[in-house]
Order: sequence, then structure tokens, then C-alpha cells
Amino acid sequence: MSLDTLGLVESRTIAAGIFLADLMVKSAQIKLVKASTICAGRYFIQVSGTRSAVETAVASAEASDYSLVGNFVISNVHPDLLRGVGKCQDIPPGDALGVVECKTVSAGVIAADQALKKAEVQLARLVIGQGISGKSYFILNGAIAEVTEAVAAARGALDRYLLDTVVIPAPDEVIIAALMNKLR
Repeated sequence: MSLDTLGLVESRTIAAGIFLADLMVKSAQIKLVKASTICAGRYFIQVSGTRSAVETAVASAEASDYSLVGNFVISNVHPDLLRGVGKCQDIPPGDALGVVECKTVSAGVIAADQALKKAEVQLARLVIGQGISGKSYFILNGAIAEVTEAVAAARGALDRYLLDTVVIPAPDEVIIAALMNKLR
């Protein structure tokens, strides 16, 4: 089954999230990629499959009586996004950094995908939900102009879900080491 289309659902409660995950997998032929708790007592569901199947699954969650924090369908997912969740990629010396902080997990995934599609940047890190009160953030690296363009695309995608962004033209090596959990 293709990972080309992702469906993201974020529920306000864990119990609702478990119910919704079950509802989604029963409503369409999709792959359940992730279904787990995130901070602030929320639940995050990520599914993949054909666009029509993912749309059906997400629509079933949206049509339920449960209040959702967010729900999205992303087609033509950037391949770096799939590789970047929870991982730290090396940042070459001299690269600029862009940091985008989002109010929700699902909005962060959407914004990261938009940023990667807009400019020639790399996804150095994508952190979702755990230990940061259900928020998300991601770090991009590349040439300053490209990072600036990517961060602007993320800002445009986030609207009310945006918390903050920064672009750092030439971060100190110790900052890069700290971001990548490589302080000695």
C-alpha cells in the first residue's frame, strides 16, 4: 500500500482517539502507521493508503461525535518527511537553520511537508507531541535563502497553529550539537 497519502487525526482525549483509530481502519482499506498518546492527554493517529481510502478514513473520524484537535489529508508526501519523524539528521557546517514551532502535532507535519516541497532544504529533525505539551517543531537546514523560503511556506501553512519561527544564518557548532543531542 502506498505511503503517498497520509491522514492525520488528533483527538482531545485518549479514549476518543482509540475509538477513532478503530473506526478509521474499519471504514477504509488503509494502513495504520501510528496510533499513540501524546502530551496533554491527546491521541495522534496517522494512516496511509490511496487518497480516496485515506479521505474516507479521515472523514469518518471527522463525522464522529468526538471533538478533534485537527485532521488533515496530505497527498504526494515529501519523502524526507517520512524519514524525519523522531530522527536527527546531520547538519553540515555552514548551513542555515530554520526552526518552526507549532501548536499541534498534525499542523506541524503539514507545515513540514509544505516547507520541504517549497525549497531545497533538508529536514534535520521533526519532534511531535511527547515531552512538549502536545506541540510539535521541526528543524530545517540548507542555504540561507532556501531556509528562509521554506520557513515562510511553513508559516503560510500554519495560520492559527503557528507558535514561532526563527532562521539562524550561521549557527554556532555547539548549538548544532545540542539540537542533534550530541553535546560532549
